[in-house]
Amino acid sequence: MRNPSVRAFQDFSCSATMAAEEKQMQKFDVEKAASLMKELRNNYNSRKTKSYEWRMSQIQSIANMIEEKEEEIIEAIHKDLSKPPFETFISEISMTKSSCKLALKELKYWMKPEKAKTSLTTYPSSAEIISEPLGVVLVISTWNYPFLLSLDPVIGAIAAGNAVVLKPSEIAPATSSLLAKLLEDYVDNSAVRVVEGAVAETSALLEQKWDKILYTGSPRVGRIVMAAAAKHLTPVILELGGKSPAVVDSTINLQVTTRRIIAGKWMANNGQACIGVDYIITTKDFAPKLIDSLRNELKEFFGKNPMESKDLSRIVNPFHFARLASLLDEDKVSDKIVYGGQRDEKQLKIAPTILLDVPDDSTIMKEEIFGPLLPIVTVEKIEDSFDVIKSKPKPLAAYFFSDDEQMKKEFVQNISAGGIVFNDTIVHTTVSSLPFGGVGESGMGSYHGKFSFDAFSHKKAVLYRSFNGDSTTRYPPYTAEKQKLLRALFNGNIFGLLLALIGWSRD
Repeated sequence: MRNPSVRAFQDFSCSATMAAEEKQMQKFDVEKAASLMKELRNNYNSRKTKSYEWRMSQIQSIANMIEEKEEEIIEAIHKDLSKPPFETFISEISMTKSSCKLALKELKYWMKPEKAKTSLTTYPSSAEIISEPLGVVLVISTWNYPFLLSLDPVIGAIAAGNAVVLKPSEIAPATSSLLAKLLEDYVDNSAVRVVEGAVAETSALLEQKWDKILYTGSPRVGRIVMAAAAKHLTPVILELGGKSPAVVDSTINLQVTTRRIIAGKWMANNGQACIGVDYIITTKDFAPKLIDSLRNELKEFFGKNPMESKDLSRIVNPFHFARLASLLDEDKVSDKIVYGGQRDEKQLKIAPTILLDVPDDSTIMKEEIFGPLLPIVTVEKIEDSFDVIKSKPKPLAAYFFSDDEQMKKEFVQNISAGGIVFNDTIVHTTVSSLPFGGVGESGMGSYHGKFSFDAFSHKKAVLYRSFNGDSTTRYPPYTAEKQKLLRALFNGNIFGLLLALIGWSRD
């Protein structure tokens, strides 16, 4: 009988194509996963991955790979998602290049021990914090940004000095296959491996004892990953998602706002993005103006018949197409469409679709949409948007369009989200000095830039003391005089008592 993790992964992957399965000429089972783990553990224990030179060479090889194989990468992602080449370049290739470039520039500084202050109770002493690699780590990637979300955490894991296994998503089989081929050619396979496959392969990997697991995907599968990790007390980073709102005040530049919402929805893999705008909140009075502006800009960007536009990704597969169609066809939802709604099941295309005031208890308002459907929720006054957002699980991102500085302060103080952006969408992911991660059901842990290095490092505390300054006061028998000295020390009353405590008394 199969365990619950396998069954749940089967449910999630029911729409995967046969291509990824056919690539597995030999079955990758628990035994093979254990053998792989043993091999990587031995190679990690040889200390080769810990050197600055090894880390730099591997990251440079990935940078070279991206530069030399750009066309192949674009073609693979287009096969999987029909993602426009320019969008692929901006959101996948250039961002992965930037991760390499930053790591190559800053790695020596990141690896340098950090000096730490010491206390009077340890005087004389010095201390430092050393970033050491965790060991052998697992990255389970997702299909919507199959290149970036595979390699970005791998770059961080390598920079931190770990051995790493990447499990790409079988739902993006062309990109998965390409990643396996390219990484085999470009990086050190004794410490960096790719395992392709679907349910069985992922479950076999999860049976192993990893030093950390980073998973990107749905909250439902995130729970499975976390449960598997808990058996080994393995720490996890879960990059999940949720319903990321965009609040639109009336004190805005309407055209710029509209364009940036479109960029954060339909120009982000046609809504198939964890940080994409899931729904809009605005006032009843302002909603008509916003809808008109969205209509006009969508026609400008994608034409009068967006189904023919080459600048929109398709839905990834029939399963997700049917899921999105069911959201639209639900009672009391289908009659709320104010723009779009066209669909073509054969081509897996759904046009940009705007809905107005769908019922709050409808599925489209309870689950992450992850597609080109955009509900608009109206409130009496913009402050009421806070309660709407707080009535749902904490989102991965929250967007607020306003020129009201006081409202911005209140939004930051009142709304808990993985990240907040004012007057734009999704661009915070391009800022390497900001962590990227969720909170609550939208995830735990974070990465990007140095945060990736930190995510795959252990911060080891090291205190250095000499044999000087050893006070008898810390040792039994604890006389009344010793207790008096200690109390004075901890109360911070008399410096002379401190000198007595550490054995440097003037007496």
